[in-house]
Amino acid sequence: MSEAQEAFGRLGFALGAPQVAAVFKQSAQDFRVNEDLGFELSGEGQHLCLYIRKTEVNTQHVVRHLARLANVRERDIGYAGLKDHMGVCEQWLSIYQAKAQEVDLSSLAQIGVEVLSSVRNSRKIRRGSHRSNGFSIVLRDFVSTAKAPLAAEEVREDIEARLSQIRALGVPNYFGEQRFGHAHSNILMAQRLFSGELRLKKGFKRGMLLSAARSFVFNAVLSERVKQNNWDQHLLGDVMNLAGTGSVFEAPEWGETLARRLDVKDIHPTGPLWGKGALRSSAEAAAVEMAVATAQADLCKGLEAAGLEQERRSLRLIAADLNWNWLDDDSLELSFALPPGTYATAVLRELCVLKEAKNE
Repeated sequence: MSEAQEAFGRLGFALGAPQVAAVFKQSAQDFRVNEDLGFELSGEGQHLCLYIRKTEVNTQHVVRHLARLANVRERDIGYAGLKDHMGVCEQWLSIYQAKAQEVDLSSLAQIGVEVLSSVRNSRKIRRGSHRSNGFSIVLRDFVSTAKAPLAAEEVREDIEARLSQIRALGVPNYFGEQRFGHAHSNILMAQRLFSGELRLKKGFKRGMLLSAARSFVFNAVLSERVKQNNWDQHLLGDVMNLAGTGSVFEAPEWGETLARRLDVKDIHPTGPLWGKGALRSSAEAAAVEMAVATAQADLCKGLEAAGLEQERRSLRLIAADLNWNWLDDDSLELSFALPPGTYATAVLRELCVLKEAKNE
């Protein structure tokens, strides 16, 4: 296990370490995602927009395939977000066509993609432009991992108690482990990139490594706030996020009105997406962030040298419309919606230890 993997495994739990394990993604049908754009497409324009359902194929592979079929560059393909490989995921993609022409999409079925609808639009679909992702997830084969094993009825009680707390409180808004690559290889490669050992031109792979490094630093800050039990509370010097938007603001004078807005989840504390420039936070909040930056100096300095600017991200994630249903004594179906750029696994890690299915 790499040092980066060990660090990820030590991230703090808001509800305490889970006492139960469950099988995650036993089949692709156990992980379903439905993308909600949140806006209407115009019906005309130079971008052919496709609403697809993909099964056990990642978004980037679909992009490469579409680029070949439409005889365009990969950067002419737009999408709101990368969706998981192992799952049944519905999402929109757009293809820029200077001149409208027919594209034979029949071969998409060979890679596990079904076109559900198509419509033209005047603009490209861009990263993070959608309103939310709806998840339907089935967890199976629950087993106690506690030192004093829980009985079957206690396992269910533990799971339902945690779900009720997640619904009421939200969860730490960690970047998911998939962000960092197999065995956290993206962090190791980012370190090589920043040291000059690895050279990459601007493009998808370089951007992926920079994002992984930023995410790793953010997770470390959030974990420290979780361990201090103030990840969902106002800390002196915090920068706050207006829920459902990318807007942030300093709150130098904290009072009853802002406290109430924080309590009803209208605003959230934020942490840094590291880059060049001064932190917007100050006082106690900045002290936590600078301590992490000192511990992760190679990543932070590399991100600054790469030209990224300081940005902010909410520390708290709300799973909207969270509901659950026991399909049988050992299978639980969850449904909820999350905003762009957030991870279902951030919700699930507070619930139970996720075990990979052993497919024969």
